Amino acid sequence: MSGALRIERVITSGVFALDGGTWEVENNVWVVGDDDEVLIIDAAHDPATITAAVGARNVIAVVCTHGHNDHINVAPRLGRDLYAPILLHPADEPLWQLTHSDEKYWSLLDEQRIPVAGTELQVIHTPGHSPGSVCLRLPEVTALFSGDTLFSGGPGATGRSYSDFPTIIGSIGDRLLTLPEHTDVYTGHGDGTTIGAEAPHLPEWIARGH
Repeated sequence: MSGALRIERVITSGVFALDGGTWEVENNVWVVGDDDEVLIIDAAHDPATITAAVGARNVIAVVCTHGHNDHINVAPRLGRDLYAPILLHPADEPLWQLTHSDEKYWSLLDEQRIPVAGTELQVIHTPGHSPGSVCLRLPEVTALFSGDTLFSGGPGATGRSYSDFPTIIGSIGDRLLTLPEHTDVYTGHGDGTTIGAEAPHLPEWIARGH
């Protein structure tokens, strides 16, 4: 491995569109790796800003935590420009088709391991926000990239098509809150959190229903 493993955040702005509605959003794009190679986690809005953060490093893959347009809208462009495969869970194919009907991706599966910079990210399938939502665990630095599954304050939204609240609660309770409490959570939007900070609040989320 060349240089220390590091996690870099790129914030991009654009529009999330689904079910006939549009919302202005800011997205966290995560660039994970070392001086030589990186993974891009979520490809949102602004390819030039993301490419600038990557610099001259080799991109192993563009990994999509789920298929909502604000997380994938520049994935094909980055894939072509950076000679990198795009990875998405195939359960989000209907969402992918809404944005990229003529573009292809490689399937991302539960428990798959994605090598980068001398370590591996572990794929955790966490349906609920969307059928193919995944989180990515990096045990080496006790990090979890949660996409839109888990935020500071609760689960991702489940009020739109292809989402389901009981399913996301099951994913979070069974697959995320069982991780070590000191795990840092790098979210798809906004500030991060830790597993320990969120775990005590699961009953509250269930009671409020979102």
